[in-house]
Amino acid sequence: MKKNKHLLLWSSLGVLALLVVAAVQENFFKEWRRHQLRADSLAEHGIDVRLRQVVVPSLNVMDRCVSCHVGMAPGEPAIAGDKVLGAHKPVVHDPAEFGCTVCHGGQGRATERADAHGDARHWPEPMIPAKYAEAGCGTCHTHIEVPNYELVLRGEKLVERYDCLSCHALDGRGGTLRPLAAATVTSPDLTYVGVRGYDAQWYEKHVAKRAASPDGPWHASFGDIPEMDREALRVLLDSRVGTPRLVEAKALFHTLGCRGCHKIGGVGGEDGPDLTREGEKDPGLADFTHVPGPRSLESWFKAHFRAPATVVPGSKMPEFSLTEEQIDLLTLYMFSLRRSDLPEAYWPKDRIRVVRFGASEFSRDGETLYGTFCASCHGAAGEGMRFAGMTAFPAIASEGFLALASDRFIAETIRKGRPGRRMAAWGHANGLTDEEVGKVVAHLRALGNGVMPAAPDDLAERLGGEKARGAALYAEHCTGCHGKTGEGGEGTALNNSVLLATATDRYMAETIRLGRPGTSMPTFGMASTVRPALASDEIAAIVAHIRTWEVTR
Repeated sequence: MKKNKHLLLWSSLGVLALLVVAAVQENFFKEWRRHQLRADSLAEHGIDVRLRQVVVPSLNVMDRCVSCHVGMAPGEPAIAGDKVLGAHKPVVHDPAEFGCTVCHGGQGRATERADAHGDARHWPEPMIPAKYAEAGCGTCHTHIEVPNYELVLRGEKLVERYDCLSCHALDGRGGTLRPLAAATVTSPDLTYVGVRGYDAQWYEKHVAKRAASPDGPWHASFGDIPEMDREALRVLLDSRVGTPRLVEAKALFHTLGCRGCHKIGGVGGEDGPDLTREGEKDPGLADFTHVPGPRSLESWFKAHFRAPATVVPGSKMPEFSLTEEQIDLLTLYMFSLRRSDLPEAYWPKDRIRVVRFGASEFSRDGETLYGTFCASCHGAAGEGMRFAGMTAFPAIASEGFLALASDRFIAETIRKGRPGRRMAAWGHANGLTDEEVGKVVAHLRALGNGVMPAAPDDLAERLGGEKARGAALYAEHCTGCHGKTGEGGEGTALNNSVLLATATDRYMAETIRLGRPGTSMPTFGMASTVRPALASDEIAAIVAHIRTWEVTR
């Protein structure tokens, strides 16, 4: 009995001690409480110490982040001098309207920093790193008609070249007034002008103001702007839609041709994984074996962009030798690839236009379309690409190719691809309409200095070569690159249904005779130190042999 009394006594005292410790920790040592106590010492703010939260029933959101970030709570004042207690940076939306985790991720109901930020082990939805916070806009928004990356960069340089920042602010820069200007003069801030809108006749009105001012700041600071430069400035202004850096990141993703292998929102290639919700990737399911630095999605994304096959063994993605700035932008874009399940009433207009009306996420000019779907394999200027361990991708903007290939041949190749090869079929189902295919063809012609084929495109014309003789010549001169049965290797796959259906005999014969400068395809119409030149009838025989694969299909 005495032992039981002692057991009850000491166990009760132990439980009491634990309760006391828990009460002290809860009331004195909680991190959010310490932050608020520091603010509470500033009596003029009148902040009481208590657990705070933002509740949005229609979104099923309850976030307690404002227990530490008090200045971001509805109706709470911002505390100067303390970053944690400060107000939210200016954004288009009221942070209290949607809560915190809808945009930033993390565990909203937690009251400990590690748990709230999603750094806790096995938590599948970590908070987006602060440096990439604007990626959270991708949760709801889908930026549309994003232009070519180089055009955006050109617009940014022109803003400085034409001294626009002397009057206008852009991303916190500029906005100062010229000497002798009236103190009341204010110029619009261009940071979010793509959302707020701007006068399409701004240039004509600026010219008129300069004409009306024979001297002074207007006359001294504003000059003529060529139409090409005005177009680049228009593209830049249209891209300023609240998250300009995110738009820039998306433009880079498209310009590098990443959609050539990856689908986003159902549009893109199939060689790589679908990236539609890559920003929601569970770090607990990622392999960090070859990823240096902390076990975070940021580290994984960056390591993967630097050396894809090292991080993901067997990956078909080549190393693009990206700069650190480009890797940083692409990482930002990856974090933005997420999609909330908000009620449709909360969807922004851009998302509705994409999901309900099929609006394009990229501009539909030939340069942007080529960059989006073709540049990763064929090069930014159509010069062709070669990556370690991969079959070379042909140069499709070379003058030698364009002098032989008709518009119909190029367009059909884009629409139907090359079955069995990495060249996807970019017909309408995968993202390109007939009109857009035509724009890509026109852009290729422009890259090749406008070269057009000299002879008409006649599929019915046959050269009439001897097939048996052609088989022997093919085995002697062509198998090393194109394979014994035309399956391809270093050279193009000739035993291909689309190629055989769209290429003329003349196209194939002239390609054999002239070769492809800048590639491994030699000029067979001219003798070299290792082989004699092929006569016209020999070339015709090889073409006739290649045609036998078309017959036996």
